Amino acid sequence: MFVTVRDNNVDQALRVLKKKMQREGVFREMKNRRSYEKPSERRAREAAESTRRVRKLMRKRLEREGY
Repeated sequence: MFVTVRDNNVDQALRVLKKKMQREGVFREMKNRRSYEKPSERRAREAAESTRRVRKLMRKRLEREGY
């Protein structure tokens, strides 16, 4: 990941870095790795995330295209 610092404005560069890390899911990954997660729990969580994603896409499609 690469962020340029312009005019010695480190605060703005940090904000941009945080936004990029948030978009990439780095913070979520760090939170998940804090403690051990059993493989069965991991599969269940990933299945639930997938279902949530699909439902969100279907809602957007219904809103946009009407079917």
